[in-house]
Amino acid sequence: MTSLIHQSSTVSKSVKIGKDVKVGPFCNLNGNISIGDGTELKSHVSITGNTTIGKKNIFYPFSNIGCDPQDLKYSGEESFLKIGNSNTFRENVTISKGTKDGGMITSIKDNNLFMTGVHIAHDCKINNNNIFVNQVTLGGHVNIQDNVVIGGLSAVIQFVTIGSYSMIGGMSGIDKNVLPFSLAIGNRAKLRGLNLVGIRRNNFNKDEINKINTIHDGFINKQMNFSTNDKVEVIFQEYKSILNEKLGHIQK
Repeated sequence: MTSLIHQSSTVSKSVKIGKDVKVGPFCNLNGNISIGDGTELKSHVSITGNTTIGKKNIFYPFSNIGCDPQDLKYSGEESFLKIGNSNTFRENVTISKGTKDGGMITSIKDNNLFMTGVHIAHDCKINNNNIFVNQVTLGGHVNIQDNVVIGGLSAVIQFVTIGSYSMIGGMSGIDKNVLPFSLAIGNRAKLRGLNLVGIRRNNFNKDEINKINTIHDGFINKQMNFSTNDKVEVIFQEYKSILNEKLGHIQK
């Protein structure tokens, strides 16, 4: 099947479009853009800048992808946005490209859901299988690991890292790093324990849950000793390797 581009849409000559791509009415594609096979733009989607999009992504109306950063230091440098595969971007999602202070790239990996009105700022790094509920806002340079859920109307300040398998309650303000497997709620958010629902859904056993508890206490007390490379420790090691130590961790 060849790609289908509605006659009302504008596509610049520099755009590269894969197989089975659908571009609906009144879309604007302008820039050094690459769109992978099987991706669909419903209608009224704007994609600009140096933007690379993988396969089987879906963009709903009025999403603005690859737009200039909302950063006063941004001066038109040739920065980038990279999106992986099988992500869903609902209505009015905005995603900014990177800046020179953040490595020049905003990156999103695979299988993420961005609900209506989500904003992903410049230089954010988002891994796999995350859910951003309506109107979530990420400040610049935020790291989201894997299998994170962020509740509606929540905001995350710049440079925060949120660890894998965490749950952020709705209408929360996140101003510190969030340990993997955490449940955090409030303005400013506090740790309410482990995200036991998410942990069990992802098939962690009782011994692994006990180990998660122990490592949580170690992080908070600054006694982080890793002795093995099992599944739980690897997750915490990855978290530690990218977090901003100055922000500290959300605590009870």
